[in-house]
Amino acid sequence: MVTADELAQIHGRMAEAGISNAGAYMRKMALNGYILHVDLAPVRELVSLQRRCSNNLNQIAVHAHTYGLYPEEIDGLKEDYEKLWGQLSGVLKELAALVGK
Repeated sequence: MVTADELAQIHGRMAEAGISNAGAYMRKMALNGYILHVDLAPVRELVSLQRRCSNNLNQIAVHAHTYGLYPEEIDGLKEDYEKLWGQLSGVLKELAALVGK
C-alpha cells in the first residue's frame, strides 16, 4: 500500500532499472537492496570495432603473404586501431568516473 506519489516514484525507479515487472522489482529490492542497470552499448561497440580490426588484419596478412604489402592497407589498419583505442579510452574514463563516485 503506497500513495500515488510513491507509486509514481516506484514506477520511475523501475523504468530506470529497466524492469517492467513490479513483483520482480520488489523481490530484487527486498533481497538485494539495490539494482544496477549498466548500459553496455559502448562496450558492444568496442567489441564490434575489435572484430572488424581483427578481420581486416587477418585479410591483410593473407594478402601480404601472397602479394606483398601496400601502404594504403597499413594506413587503413592504423585508422581502425586509432578509432578503437579512442573509444576504449572514453569507456575507461567513464568507468573510472563511476568508480570514483
